[in-house]
Amino acid sequence: MTKVLFLLAWLPLSVFASDELAAPLDLTNHWVGYAALALFVLAYILVMVEEFTHFRKSKPVILVAGVIWGLIGWVYASNGLPHSAEVALRHNLLEYSELFLFLLVAMTYIEAMRERLVFESLKTWLILKGFTFRQLFWMTGFLAFFISPMADNLTTALIMGAVVLAVGSSNPRFVSIAMVNIVVASNAGGAFSPFGDITTLMVWQKGLVEFSEFFALFLPSLVNFVVPAAIMHFAIEDKKATGDQSDVKIKLGGMGIVVLFTLTIATAVGFHSFLHLPPAMGMMTGLSYLMIMSYFIRRKERHLQEDGFDVFRKVAGAEWDTLLFFFGIILSVGGLGFMGYLALTSEMIYASLGATYANILVGLLSSVVDNIPVMFAVLTMNPDMSTSQWLLVTLTAGVGGSLLSVGSAAGVALMGQSNGLYTFVSHLKWTGVIALGYMASVAVHLWMSGIAFA
Repeated sequence: MTKVLFLLAWLPLSVFASDELAAPLDLTNHWVGYAALALFVLAYILVMVEEFTHFRKSKPVILVAGVIWGLIGWVYASNGLPHSAEVALRHNLLEYSELFLFLLVAMTYIEAMRERLVFESLKTWLILKGFTFRQLFWMTGFLAFFISPMADNLTTALIMGAVVLAVGSSNPRFVSIAMVNIVVASNAGGAFSPFGDITTLMVWQKGLVEFSEFFALFLPSLVNFVVPAAIMHFAIEDKKATGDQSDVKIKLGGMGIVVLFTLTIATAVGFHSFLHLPPAMGMMTGLSYLMIMSYFIRRKERHLQEDGFDVFRKVAGAEWDTLLFFFGIILSVGGLGFMGYLALTSEMIYASLGATYANILVGLLSSVVDNIPVMFAVLTMNPDMSTSQWLLVTLTAGVGGSLLSVGSAAGVALMGQSNGLYTFVSHLKWTGVIALGYMASVAVHLWMSGIAFA
């Protein structure tokens, strides 16, 4: 009986083996490919006009992801490769699951800190200190720039976004512009550290750039942030932030949760850097810190006859529309990549434009299509480039997503967090200014690397 169960357990692997290694079908000139592209564009248009339609951004992309993979599965089954699409889809699901778990933990901690009045306390402190909106604009920007290399651009954006919402709730224009600044600063800060962005992790893990070499991107990244911030500075009112100045005390365990969140980020970094395990595993381990602490907070608050702290309510308070949006995007783009479109695009631009212009274009593409599959396509192509060129594409893929709010995880997350104060359209108003910073950062890197801009 044991032998039978053993054989049954391994049966799926033997079934998949026949077509798992088969080369993917090129569907770029197939009607299925054209239909998938059209559906993806339509879904993205609906995402962009969410501000006007109030049609949640997760709905169209999830539907399109299902249709795209359904079409892929039908084509492969018709060609006698019934399991190839399944293997590819499982790979995409694995990528999403890691991102999902990472984000879920980060959002849960932020919800817990918000409920414990951590951000409200910070808001009161900033107001009592008499900072102006312009000073707050620069403070949150520089904090985002220097925190994201240690944590990641998404988590940093969520933290700084919560601070901006707490301090500037009486000034919607400030919130909108400050969040644009946070997106740019978080993406720029994440570009010069292997832990700052998923794309930098991919390049580092591939062994194309050494750990210490990433820090050559510090000055270009700083320029990318400072140039647009210096222009947006003049659109911020130079007056003191106003609000309720009554004393706000952090609830029981609030500062402990802040410490645990820092420890959770360190755990995630340690899991990846020293144990070579996915950072999401470290984040989930960190979630257990919060769950254990919530037990003691709940017991203490019950003793004080207050409503008990429930960590599962904080999980429910995560921005689920954003999490499901990522599902739709990763699966849709993964499907288009499996059809051959991303590889085709990479081949075309590197062959016809050369490395420098191609790498600049990669950054522009990452503002529309998520930088993760774009960078994955470049790494798969593995063009023959110098370390300076690999650093260039790392820079452009990291900061190019700032051009549009949907171009980076930080932008998408803040759209969900801002309650309509920061939108695709409000970010689009500053795209030209952000583009100046993008080109300036590229120019600085080319000058530092001695690469001719030709």
